[in-house]
Amino acid sequence: MNMNIKQQDPIGQAILDFTKSKKPFDIIVNADMCDDDIIPIETLFRSFEEMPPMEQDAMQLCRGKILDVGACAGPHSRYLSDSGFNVTAIDTSPGAILYLNEIGINAHQVDFFEFNPKEQFDTILMLMNGIGIAGTIDNIERTLEKAKSLLKPGGQLICDSSDVKFLYEEEDGSFWMNLNAAYYGEFKFKMNYKKIEGPWFNWLYIDYDNLHKVAKKCGFKSSKIADQDHHYLAHLILS
Repeated sequence: MNMNIKQQDPIGQAILDFTKSKKPFDIIVNADMCDDDIIPIETLFRSFEEMPPMEQDAMQLCRGKILDVGACAGPHSRYLSDSGFNVTAIDTSPGAILYLNEIGINAHQVDFFEFNPKEQFDTILMLMNGIGIAGTIDNIERTLEKAKSLLKPGGQLICDSSDVKFLYEEEDGSFWMNLNAAYYGEFKFKMNYKKIEGPWFNWLYIDYDNLHKVAKKCGFKSSKIADQDHHYLAHLILS
């Protein structure tokens, strides 16, 4: 295995290790604004039946030629490909792309903002809060404009995110931080797997009202497909 993958790609190495050993080592997620979390490696390989209802709804909305952004181990790409769709997967993780190519998925190691394919897509998937690659609220318009450039006329973007305002709420209904000072959905995260440590990166959780407002500005008609426990599934169609 390339040492560069091991040193810089905790997610990719976890994927490659699991495919060989099936031993479930967790991925640890460090955060700047909240407690550390874990990603059980098995969830990255979930079947359609194991997906949450919102993800299953997203799969049913897919049509035409599909781009899976931040595909990771490709649970969505694999299901859609097996269902007969033409799927392209992209991710910045070299280990994830190596695995996806090994299982027959058309996958490319590239940053979403630098991806310039020859043909456009009917559907763009940004699940598991894939819209979070915007990093900051100020960058959400650039993110949607990039998605727009990759879509055919009438194409669709399917994404999910969370309104995380509840994280800052006190028992009396007040908030322990000034929500008007900075957007409350902006975080910094770092992934760790065994002794492999990734870099810190910006990640965005955007509430639906803000997403809807920017989507309209960018020429999308947006609707909320599902909403549960502060988490929602959004459907954006180029108008």
